[in-house]
Amino acid sequence: MEDRLLFLISAPRSGSTLLARMLGTHSDIHAPAEPHLITPLAHLGYYEQVDTAPYDPIISRAAIHELVDQLPGGEADYLSALRAYSDDLYRRILDSTGRRVLLDKTPAYALVLDFLAKLYPNARYVVLTRNPLALWSSAVQSFYDGDHEAAHRHNPLLERYVPAIARFVRQAPVPMHALHYEALVQEPAAELRRICDFAGLSFEPEMVDYGQHSEARGSAARGLGDPVTVAKESRPTTDSLERWLQDMAGDPSKVEQAQRILDGLEDEDLAVWGWERPQLEAQLATVPETGARRRGRGLSRHTLERRVLVTLRRNIQNRPSLGRMVRRLKLLCDVLLR
Repeated sequence: MEDRLLFLISAPRSGSTLLARMLGTHSDIHAPAEPHLITPLAHLGYYEQVDTAPYDPIISRAAIHELVDQLPGGEADYLSALRAYSDDLYRRILDSTGRRVLLDKTPAYALVLDFLAKLYPNARYVVLTRNPLALWSSAVQSFYDGDHEAAHRHNPLLERYVPAIARFVRQAPVPMHALHYEALVQEPAAELRRICDFAGLSFEPEMVDYGQHSEARGSAARGLGDPVTVAKESRPTTDSLERWLQDMAGDPSKVEQAQRILDGLEDEDLAVWGWERPQLEAQLATVPETGARRRGRGLSRHTLERRVLVTLRRNIQNRPSLGRMVRRLKLLCDVLLR
């Protein structure tokens, strides 16, 4: 099954949904919604473990190590068993479409890359990176309605993903093709041709105009991911390249936070992403000192849900009475559902 798998590795808000939609337009590629199939397998206790579960993860971790020690082939047998599970699911999904290659685009895999590389060392990997300042601003606007402090408190995205992906690219333990989001939207045909060459597929020009062809070919790269921007367009645009400057305009606290985040990242990791520190800091210095502060990307079902969640989280922190009410409601639901 490995020779039929193409993994798209990226941080959230890197443009992976756009790339998956374009690749899913190819007549030989099936690009389903993010399956999140591998992440749980990485946290069964032998490599990583969960902190809370309806079972005892501490005992499970000890037990799985003892079990693997008893296998004739040890870790190799364990990986083979896990691969049999994921192979079967991947194969069933792919065989039902009649296509040759399955694209798994799940950003969370970037945090379990060592495990993924052990599980599928011979699959092909496409690694997509983006200007980290633009990536962070997009996450703040899209997931947290512009609340940069809440965004960083809940998920320090760059600090988690930049080192993990940079180390993976440097070590290159698997067949890999790396590209930048900026190049993808500026020269989509050239970048898609390179990916097709890497994957052993012929280039199909209609992939660029994914919005006009993906429905006819059954592309399903939806579900989790960007449900708004990519669906509005029919082909890549460069509109988002400088948008982050306006997102931070007139808000010194956002600029200061971005600088603090950059200070915590390694020069070598930033360079692997395609950006030198002086270049990023020079861009940050061009953020307009005045401008209307933006609060999200406009109203849709997705943005409304995010806005409600951000507001409730903020109020739970600032209003203890609301937090107590939510906890009581959770307790009531737990009792009713047990």
